[in-house]
Amino acid sequence: MRKIIYHVATTLDHYIARADGSFDDFPGEGEHVTDFLDSIRYYGAILMGRNTYEVGYKYGLKPGDPAYNDFNPYMKNYFFSKTAQFKSNDRVELVKQNEMEFIRNLKTENGKDIWLCGGGALAGSLLENELIDELLIKLNPVVLGDGIPLFGGCRKKVGLTLLDSKAYDSGVLLLRYRINY
Repeated sequence: MRKIIYHVATTLDHYIARADGSFDDFPGEGEHVTDFLDSIRYYGAILMGRNTYEVGYKYGLKPGDPAYNDFNPYMKNYFFSKTAQFKSNDRVELVKQNEMEFIRNLKTENGKDIWLCGGGALAGSLLENELIDELLIKLNPVVLGDGIPLFGGCRKKVGLTLLDSKAYDSGVLLLRYRINY
């Protein structure tokens, strides 16, 4: 069975971005960025909510384009939105309904692990449904005070087992946890 790994950057106060979706306050250079971009090639699929996908529009992504194509041209993109209006293609599939059932089935398919890129609301739904297997957290030395929470409005209690950690000169900590439901 494929694992879903919530691989995400967050602040010390557990926000993945400002309320407007920006994350300019996060350290943007250094070995942690190189390691992140290198890690993308290990995933077979990516899951994103509408807001996370649409952040790519600021960087030239167009509706229906695959995200992170330069780093992993084989990664299938699954985009979850009830309001988006583009047709699915061989690289990007728009999922408008039965999201949790769809993701449960996706996990049973053969292939590389699945990257949950965001956003917080989608991550919260997956956590509530016990579908996230691991957290790979890039903990940034930043406090925003407000923004998009790591798990949206989810308040599910889970245990974590630390699998690995790495400290970078930038002050970023990379923390890998297994989720114990």
